[in-house]
Amino acid sequence: MIDGTLPAGSSKETENITPRIGVVIPCYKVSEQIETVLARIGPEVSKIYCVDDACPQNSGEVARKFLGDDPRLVMIRHEKNTGVGGAVITGYRAAIDDGIDIIVKIDGDGQMDPAMVPRMVAPIVNGGADYVKGNRFFDLEGVRAMPFVRRIGNVGLSFFSKISTGYWNLFDSTNGYTAIHAKVANVLPVKKISKRYFFESDILFRLNTFGAVVVDVPFNAKYADEKSNLSVWRSFVAFPFLHTRNFIKRLFYNYFLRNFSFASLNLVLGLAAQIFGLSFGLIKWHESAQKGAATATGTVMIAALSIILGFQMMMNFLNYDMSNVPRDPIHRRM
Repeated sequence: MIDGTLPAGSSKETENITPRIGVVIPCYKVSEQIETVLARIGPEVSKIYCVDDACPQNSGEVARKFLGDDPRLVMIRHEKNTGVGGAVITGYRAAIDDGIDIIVKIDGDGQMDPAMVPRMVAPIVNGGADYVKGNRFFDLEGVRAMPFVRRIGNVGLSFFSKISTGYWNLFDSTNGYTAIHAKVANVLPVKKISKRYFFESDILFRLNTFGAVVVDVPFNAKYADEKSNLSVWRSFVAFPFLHTRNFIKRLFYNYFLRNFSFASLNLVLGLAAQIFGLSFGLIKWHESAQKGAATATGTVMIAALSIILGFQMMMNFLNYDMSNVPRDPIHRRM
């Protein structure tokens, strides 16, 4: 289990034209699917990190026996279950220590096609992205194949994620098929990132605070009889609170701590104007109701204008925030 930040300076600049690619596979209750996943990993992958997250089915051992003497295999086992995020972070650290340049995360349940690894890493190799994630909503046929409950859940959670992470151009925020440049993974505050099922959304929030460029790559997931360990209904209870927390943090980090701009003024003044307008209007309405008299026209105008002006300022801020998605990859400047 990782405790602390990833080792500084451990990412190496490759001298080869082709970057070294490592695949991290969290192994938890995937003993029936893991062999199919491993069989489809191509020769472009230099290392395969199977992280057995204290799996009761010994999924990691199944993977080890299947790969046999494959020199690419790095087998890691947690003594205690740390969640998908904890397993991925362990894989990130091992890959960085081995000098891997791009780290791809694939689930072991067979939904993600390992043959798509070259497509997943292409935006990073081409210098256009720091982090790549899958998007199952690009193709309508693929969307229809998704179980209805998951479809509705992912749509709702993706909307919350747009607000909290600031990546308004992304969708399918809970998608676990990802690729990240090792230099970017090296600066992630791993002690603060959620280790459970909020991991994918939380890491997007952290990446935005760095100004990392994130892009979607369309792919179709394969749904069989595997059972997801994530409860959609439980997520709808816990995730909105976590997204709200990250949204407030993002506003503070990006618009007040690291920068203060006209957008920051719009946010502060717009919020203040709306609070004043609503409070003033309600107080005056209550006083008039107590006296049995109509509220004065001037009073109504003051309240209404404050609310309208505040709303306009908030819309200006939202427009700026939506257009302020990071576009300059940070790994090229590291």
